[in-house]
Amino acid sequence: MNYREESLKKHALWKGKIESAYKFKITNKEELGVAYTPGVAAPCLAIKENPELSFELTARWNTVPVITDGTAILGLGDIGPKAGMPVMEGKCALFKQFGNVDAYPICLDTKDPDEIIRTIEIMAGSFGGINLEDISAPRCFEIEQKLKEKLDIPVFHDDQHGTAIVVGAALLNACRLLKKEISSLKAVVNGAGAAGIAISKYIMKLGIKDIKVLDRNGIICDTDEFNAPQRELAKVINPNNVHGNLKEALVGANLFIGVSVANLVSKDMVRTMSENPILFPLANPVPEISYQDAKEAGAFIVGTGSSENPNQINNVLVFPGLFRGALDARANTVNEEMMLAASKGICECVKDEELSQEYILPYAWDQRAHDSVAAHVKEAAIASGVSKLYKK
Repeated sequence: MNYREESLKKHALWKGKIESAYKFKITNKEELGVAYTPGVAAPCLAIKENPELSFELTARWNTVPVITDGTAILGLGDIGPKAGMPVMEGKCALFKQFGNVDAYPICLDTKDPDEIIRTIEIMAGSFGGINLEDISAPRCFEIEQKLKEKLDIPVFHDDQHGTAIVVGAALLNACRLLKKEISSLKAVVNGAGAAGIAISKYIMKLGIKDIKVLDRNGIICDTDEFNAPQRELAKVINPNNVHGNLKEALVGANLFIGVSVANLVSKDMVRTMSENPILFPLANPVPEISYQDAKEAGAFIVGTGSSENPNQINNVLVFPGLFRGALDARANTVNEEMMLAASKGICECVKDEELSQEYILPYAWDQRAHDSVAAHVKEAAIASGVSKLYKK
């Protein structure tokens, strides 16, 4: 199938991928009076007295906006908020399909972090959580952090943490197949934007100690050619300010994770890695090295962002279930415990007898995976004390 041609045809036919629906019928004055005026005054006044009742008496409990400024849409870059709408609509459809979460696309025509933060802050009372999407680095770090400080509902930048969670799940199952301790791996992460920095921090939490992170200037260091978030990470993972390029960094590495641009890794570069290396070239729509070339060069496990290859590593496995679990717990944040639980929920859906070089993750359309993530995240929210409904 030519996905691009078929997608353009379908979008013209659909004229949007989502629509609103209502849960009741209005066929007489009594039904109208209950759903709208005069009866609706009663829930309004109840919420006025106790704002938390907005989660009980309105759709807020199950509603999430998918918010972008259009600056980092898929692999297309800064194409603007209107051009980002098809992606946001698609994510909303996935929220509903796999998590039964009502999601709405909101594309903001501003790149000003303060404007974005303030806009989200003043409309947050309509939602149970906030999903940030395709906002470029380094602004996305500031936006997410300030919103987490200001709001008492979950704020989640999917490009950062959703990607990190699914990469973490893939890595855990790859190590399970290889019978390797994750702490023994030497990792190279190419791409030091939102996803690359979040992935690096996440795999550190999973136990990897030896990590080299690169952007177009080479291995990130605490020097002037790198931005503030990169320099902060470099202080932790590269305290000696070791320099080098991607070719040099890959020598002897066990793991390559790419969240950068196409065709940066050659077969010869893969051959310099350790025996049975793990490669996750995730650049979209064309990876850093093709699945076929990576396998031919000796990679033991290869995962890409494409559904055309085995081991699709895609955050669609994360965000529907993560928000389902967070909303069901009425969590006031998404914390580290919930993210680690999401990875665990994904991992457990691949049984020992199913695990193979071509199957380290469940398929994105496997409802078991989304249900497992939701259950694990809800449990972690309660256990870590961030649930408003349940106490430890």
